Order: sequence, then C-alpha cells, then structure tokens
Amino acid sequence: MNTLLSIETRNSVLLKMAVLLEREREAIISINKTDLDAYKGDDISMFDRLKVDDSKVDEMIKAVTHLASQDDPVGVERFSFKHDNGMQVYNKTASFGAVLIIYESRPDVTVEAAGIAFKSGNKILLKGGKESLCSNLKIVALWHEALEENNASKDWVEYLQFNRTETQDFLEKPTQKVDLIVPRGGERLIAFVKEHATCPVIISGRGNNFVYVHENADLGIALNVIMNGKSKISACNAVDKVLIDKNLPNKNEFIQKLISKLKAFNIEILGDEATCQLDDISAFESDDIWYEEFLDYKIVIGEIVSNADAIAKINTYSGGHSSSIITRNKDEAKLFMENVDTAAVYHNASTRFTDGGQLGLGGELAISTDKLHQRGPIGLQHLVTNKWYVHGNGQIR
Repeated sequence: MNTLLSIETRNSVLLKMAVLLEREREAIISINKTDLDAYKGDDISMFDRLKVDDSKVDEMIKAVTHLASQDDPVGVERFSFKHDNGMQVYNKTASFGAVLIIYESRPDVTVEAAGIAFKSGNKILLKGGKESLCSNLKIVALWHEALEENNASKDWVEYLQFNRTETQDFLEKPTQKVDLIVPRGGERLIAFVKEHATCPVIISGRGNNFVYVHENADLGIALNVIMNGKSKISACNAVDKVLIDKNLPNKNEFIQKLISKLKAFNIEILGDEATCQLDDISAFESDDIWYEEFLDYKIVIGEIVSNADAIAKINTYSGGHSSSIITRNKDEAKLFMENVDTAAVYHNASTRFTDGGQLGLGGELAISTDKLHQRGPIGLQHLVTNKWYVHGNGQIR
C-alpha cells in the first residue's frame, strides 16, 4: 500500500503535469492523430470524444492547475463529539485507496479524472479503450515524469493495457487492491462493469435528458434551451426528448418554429401522432424510443397533457441524469423539480450545465446517476470516504 502523499507533493505533481502538458502539446496532438487515423468505426460521438486538439489540451492544463489550487479533500473534519468518559471523537474524510477508472475514447479523462482521484489521495488505475491507446500511453508517461520529479512512486498512476477478457478477469479476481471502480462510457460498458465487479462501482448512467415546455413557458427561453441541449451531441447532458404541453398557447406555431430550427442543424426529428400532423417529420414506431439515449443528431418531440404527466413520463423513461421545465410559474417549477427523479433538475435553463466545472466543483470524475455514494457530478470533495478518529487515555467499555 502506498503511504498517503502530502498535499504539497500532490499539488506539486499536478502543477508539474500542467507544465509537461504544455511542453508536449504538439506531440500529444500528433500522437492522437495516430489514434484518429486508426479509428475505423462510424460512431460520430466516439470520434468527437477521441479527438485531442489545442482547446482539449488547454482544458487538461486548466483542470490540473485548478485542482492544485483547491483545498485538500482528505482529513476534513465532518463531525466531532466529546464522550462522557473523556474520549475525543472525530469523523474525517479519507481517501478510498485505489480507484480504477474504466473509460472509452476520451484521452482527457487520463488527465482530468485521474487528477481528481490523485488529488483525493488515491492510487489511480486507468483502463482506457483500445481506440485511444497511443494518446493515453503518452499522457501516462507524463504522469510518471511528474511523479518521479517529485520523488513519488510511478505506482500512483498505472495504466492497465488489458483486452476485454483480461479486464473481466481483473474485475472478478483483481490481482491488486481495488477500492472503487468508476466506469466512464456507454451503457454496455457500465453493464459489463456492474456484472463482473467485486467492489463498489459508481454508475455514470445514460443521459436521455428531457425538456418539458409547460403551458406557461417563455417560448424564447424554450427554443434556446432546447437548441443548446442539442449543441454537443456526444455529451451525456444533451437533450434527447422534448415534451410540449397540450395547452401551450400558439403551440402549433411554436412546434413548427422549433422543427425548422432543428432541421437547419440537420437534426433528425421524430414525433408522436399529434406532432407529426404539424410538419413533415417521421413518427416513431414504438414507445421504447423514450428510453433511448441517442448521442446523435436526433431528437423526439411529443405532446403531454399536464405537469403531473410530464413528471410521470420522465420518471418512467429518463436515465436519471437531467431534466428541465420551462415555465414562468414558480409553483409549477417547484412541483416539477421536487418530483422529477433525476440527478439535476432545471428551471428555465439548459441541461448542458450538468457538469462539475459548470456547477462550481471545478471538474468532475463522472456524473453519477446512482444515489449512493454521490449523485450528479462527482467532484474532488465527493471522491472520499470517511474514517473515525478516537483519542483516549485508557478508556474501556
């Protein structure tokens, strides 16, 4: 077991990582091109996440620099109690120990997620996808350089170059201690990890986010929120479903305007029976489509009769990630926000803000759709467990 590195050493490694990322910027982008050229799939969102350009390197540098500036999340006192017998009791945050991050296509995870887990005092095990292998190995080499420069063992960041079978074997019978697993990727990856893991898993589930346009909506806000929700199709906080209240004034005109805006961005629109009558769009074949996360230029628009029905529909079909109500009525917004069962609920704002940086955490390890151990974006302060410190002078019970 690695002894917890001092906060000074952890910060120093992170700051050195920022220097190395800047120094190796061109090399990282060039090596990433090897991964991009080798990618033969047709998944556009996968390709988007795989690509590293100058702005992605800027984000990586910003992430580690910001992490270095944040308070130590380990050893924070959460509770204290003086026992009648004189014992002093404290509950403090503690690192998990070893965190395994399993992810697809995103070389920035090798910096940002690893950085959050490292700052939280954890050993990092990285299992990236084969499509980003060259990029990942280059970044891990920089981690090792930053660690060695600070007299810290390279073991703190380890890359597991496993195929699917080897990964399954490792999950079922780990050859080293693993305290927590964080899968970052699609539903198949998450299901695979849940099926085989023998330690706790934080589930970053499907997006499939909803916007409900209430009958008392500001239509300008509604249009902007829906269009913004489709501005990055590879993001888990993108909008896939739009529910429009049957009693919305100028409903038909609004839907036609929305459809024409979506079509201008080449977004495929599927509608229910009521919506299809208003424009030349395809009807979906089965209600099962309401369950789907698209990660594509695709959206579903449907009519709904009330706020209560919108809440019920979202709770039935969504991925538990994000949902938004567009309304001027604060009571209706409150009803929606208290009863919709998603990790983030919005009133008159875009679901695209479900992101650690946007919600004030600085960055995130993942966005959890579980209710344990943390829900929504998992920031630095959430990637800890806790421990009881009890100081006595011979007390016995």
